[in-house]
Amino acid sequence: MKYLFLCSAALLAQPAFADTTVSAAISADSVKPDDDDRAPPEIVVSARRLDASRDRIDPAIGANDFAITRSNLDLQPGGADRNLKGVLLQAPGISQDSDGDGDIHIRNEHGNIQYRLNGITVPQGFGGFGALVDPRIADSIEVLTGALPAQYGFRTAGVINLKTRKGSFDFDGDVGIYGGSRNSFLPSVTLRNSSGALNYFFSGSYQRNDLGISNPTPSLNAIHDTTKQWRGFGYLSYLTGENSRITAFGGTSIGSFQIPNAPGLTPNYILNGRSTFDSAKLDQNQRQVSHFGVIAWQHSDDNLDIQVAPFIRYAKAHYTPDPSGGQLIFNGVDTDLTQSSLAYGAQADASIKVSDNHRLRFGGFVQHETTQTDTINRVFPIKETLDPITLLPVTVQTSDVPIIIPVHQGETGTTLGLYVQDEWTISDTWTFNYGLRFDQFDGILNEKQLSPRAGLVWKPSERTTVHAGYARNFTPPPLELISTGTISAFDGTTAETQVKLAGPVHSEREHSFDIGMQQFLTDRLSLTIDAYYKIKSQLLDEEHFGSTLIESPFNYAKAYGWGIEAGLDYESEPFRAYANVARGEQKAKQINSNQFFFDQQELDYISNHYIFTDHSQTWTASAGAALKLKNRLGEFQPGLDLIYGSGLRAGDPTGIVPNGGKQDGYVQVNLGLAQRFGGEEHGFTVRLDVVNLFDKHYLIHDGSGVGAGQPEYGPRRGIFLGLRKSF
Repeated sequence: MKYLFLCSAALLAQPAFADTTVSAAISADSVKPDDDDRAPPEIVVSARRLDASRDRIDPAIGANDFAITRSNLDLQPGGADRNLKGVLLQAPGISQDSDGDGDIHIRNEHGNIQYRLNGITVPQGFGGFGALVDPRIADSIEVLTGALPAQYGFRTAGVINLKTRKGSFDFDGDVGIYGGSRNSFLPSVTLRNSSGALNYFFSGSYQRNDLGISNPTPSLNAIHDTTKQWRGFGYLSYLTGENSRITAFGGTSIGSFQIPNAPGLTPNYILNGRSTFDSAKLDQNQRQVSHFGVIAWQHSDDNLDIQVAPFIRYAKAHYTPDPSGGQLIFNGVDTDLTQSSLAYGAQADASIKVSDNHRLRFGGFVQHETTQTDTINRVFPIKETLDPITLLPVTVQTSDVPIIIPVHQGETGTTLGLYVQDEWTISDTWTFNYGLRFDQFDGILNEKQLSPRAGLVWKPSERTTVHAGYARNFTPPPLELISTGTISAFDGTTAETQVKLAGPVHSEREHSFDIGMQQFLTDRLSLTIDAYYKIKSQLLDEEHFGSTLIESPFNYAKAYGWGIEAGLDYESEPFRAYANVARGEQKAKQINSNQFFFDQQELDYISNHYIFTDHSQTWTASAGAALKLKNRLGEFQPGLDLIYGSGLRAGDPTGIVPNGGKQDGYVQVNLGLAQRFGGEEHGFTVRLDVVNLFDKHYLIHDGSGVGAGQPEYGPRRGIFLGLRKSF
């Protein structure tokens, strides 16, 4: 397997792929003899055949497929304990936003990312939540971008598909402990086994550290930034016959976060006679909970593969401001916020071999979601008067006793998507995949769209693959719409907005064009190049709600984005290496929803000028290398990787153009050293990892961009030790 195999998913377009996969999976040589501790060979054969047929249901024909295998995940700095964000930043065209297990941007998009487990869409929680699952549950992680086939809808900037580590047909697993800088402590355990036709896998972890959210200062350690997080995941699979099975999997994520402080802030208001406060002693906190569950029925025979999967997800966030009212003294407003969301629905996908040259795929997705938002807002009364010296109008606080304004909001939305497509094998070298989607969102507004999709793959030789595609996309807005409720209720207070408009949030619509190729320069070295262009209307972006980790959406009426990505991948045991670079940008104009988030000067400029979106980064790069060196003790595994960013957008130093400035560029290098003792199955591994090896200080963003929150710095140097025992 390649270390980080960057390729066009056009390789999946060849009909022989599925046949080869199935025949290899059920090879008699691969089935171990039956004994008391192992499943019978026919059960192993059926399970592996069904795994292969599930992959036939939704291949990403014509899209870009960046895949990371389990063995290569373990070789990265951090190994099995690396967070999902750290893994994804090694893919081409992905840039970081907040630190920790926070936001990423795929091709300069804000959000618009779809997460799947075994091909099944998992509804996400609120913006600002960390990863729903640990990468350690994955047998592989795929990042799909480009002109996606018709089965992928709603969130289309990128699809992140985790294929779970299925239960082993022997009892095995591992237990580990990992920790170091910033008081990090992370124990974890995985377990796999089978009993007859039942196959299962469980994973659990606990994490505690003092850098839960990005540090708003360049200091070595953040102030008031402790996090505690619990994650659990379970997978069960039961064969109901030779050609069918029922799979159930689910997970839970519970996290508590302190909101980090920036010292030295200047108080602006008086609270009950108090006009001073040390901003380093603010005590703001947020607790986040998310649970999900999926039950999938799968059936496969000679010509038909089908999977039906109902699902449910519950998420809740509770933000509490400083109990002594410190935020009132600095900002004139604080908010106790509780938000919850319940989503349930079903996904169905099917694949039928119509003839030797045609495979028809069709399916649907439906989801119903309800969100509730309750806020208790404390504000001061104000009035406008004339400054006695300048004679200019100013606002002054008229009382040091806060006013309490409660607001309750609820939203309900139903999302429906249907698709049909045909994979047409024109010849041994040409494959054409074309289809149609119908999407509807009945929520904040009732909107719908019919979306054609088409992808063409040409494979003139074993070393060369070329693809081109077009996709019309439809992205509903997130339902976690937070506003100040009735804007007029805050008139005459410190929460009064300059702009009184609050237009409804629309669904984003997009034309996406993509073309790329993969060329094997040698048997071990491959080059991949991909270019894209996107034309958008109602571009969705998000604004932080005060100090919380929750964001609220707004639209730009028009937008466009473009980019080009290139990657090199080399493998020659025991050495593996890769490098990716991307150049791109995204620009937008005219904010036409939730305008009250912004001041009038910003709105006026953006109404008539295209500006860079705050998450647009000109250059993004990643690279890495790893060795596997056998020795008397077992195997030594050194690894190194890096990320580079030319800098996200910032406020214009001249104060004229929103997002007219840019953060400085940065390079972050991470080092991992691991020694495995004994074999892979029953040995143990000791590792040393250094994050930000050269301790580079850099800003991810300074908080001045349109839609940006408080300043966030990249991590300072951290040293971590780990011990993991396999059994």
